[in-house]
Amino acid sequence: MRFSEETLALVNKIIRRYPEGKQKSALLPVLHLAQAEFDGWLSPDVMDYVAGLLAIKPIEVYEVATFYSMYNLKPVGKCLIEVCQTGPCWLRGSDDIVHHLESKLGIKVGETTPDGMFTLKTVECLGSCGTAPMLQCGSKFHENLTTDKVDTLLENLKSTNQRTSYMR
Repeated sequence: MRFSEETLALVNKIIRRYPEGKQKSALLPVLHLAQAEFDGWLSPDVMDYVAGLLAIKPIEVYEVATFYSMYNLKPVGKCLIEVCQTGPCWLRGSDDIVHHLESKLGIKVGETTPDGMFTLKTVECLGSCGTAPMLQCGSKFHENLTTDKVDTLLENLKSTNQRTSYMR
């Protein structure tokens, strides 16, 4: 397991931003690159590889990767749907959106559809409280959600059949 030459050059550039001996500071952006490079999730082997690159202990990588919801610790579908569940979204119906998605997709939160197309996840605040309820799919926010808007989104995602679970 290795980063592509292009990604490895970017990793080294990121590491050089920090003083000697402080390469752990590069962990968050390097994990993002690793997740993008290795199919949208961080396996233990990928996290060990990152630890080696940064000359830190694997447990230091695991602690960070398990803390933040932006890192996936198991394979995800082509479309990773992350529904905000924080107060403002909850008050404006995010639970209804989650239940609707579970029903439409035939999966529960944390699961992936059998065809590998969709993974459903709930996350903490995505910073769009004024347009709640909302979800993120890939790098795009979908706000002021209704079940009809969710149905349209799902149809659009199915028709494009493109990976949205991470950025390359």
